[in-house]
Amino acid sequence: MVSETSHSAPATGRESRKARLERMHAEYAILCSTYPEPECALHFETPLQLLIATVLSAQTTDKRVNTVTPELFATYPSCSDLACANPEDVERIIRPLGFYRTKTKHLLGLAQVLASRFDGEVPSTMDELTSLPGVGRKTANVVLGNAFHIPGFPVDTHVMRVTGRLRWRSDWRHANPNPVAIEREITACFPPEQWTDLSHRLILHGRAICHARKPDCGICPLADSCPSAR
Repeated sequence: MVSETSHSAPATGRESRKARLERMHAEYAILCSTYPEPECALHFETPLQLLIATVLSAQTTDKRVNTVTPELFATYPSCSDLACANPEDVERIIRPLGFYRTKTKHLLGLAQVLASRFDGEVPSTMDELTSLPGVGRKTANVVLGNAFHIPGFPVDTHVMRVTGRLRWRSDWRHANPNPVAIEREITACFPPEQWTDLSHRLILHGRAICHARKPDCGICPLADSCPSAR
């Protein structure tokens, strides 16, 4: 049940841009209190490990990725080791994640490009990261924000869902929203130093409460102001 407070959910179509921005910041303050110490769910020690883990996380969970990366990282500790790896050996390790042949091709391809173009080091710019095989803006933003502490706002399915239900973005009605458009619209509303943790908190909220099929609005700390709360 949604509690009755002064922060009632705005009527559909009647919220001004200024009011929406104020609500966004008020709701984010609540998320900061609810998830005070957000962090990347993927286990890593180096930028290369995070890059590999993020590529592997496509179409699977971070928790599952964490079950195979210890062996993968121990077997191929450097970029050159992975670049020269036998594809079948890599496939065996990451098979539980699904799409293991495609992911192996991406891993070996990006390792080879890193070795040939970047001296085996993971680059720290969006353009360079997205030039690597299998690396899109979401993966690049994860690496920038968590490995290099450079502002990045990864947009995954949780971020899409939560920002849509909260109507933080103008295209919330769209069935297939554009992740790049979401990134630009949301980051325009927050200072760069908040982007990485903002993404983490939206993801945590999506996993814990704002589930895809049945959100737990009854226990949601944002229910009083969320336009989609039931």
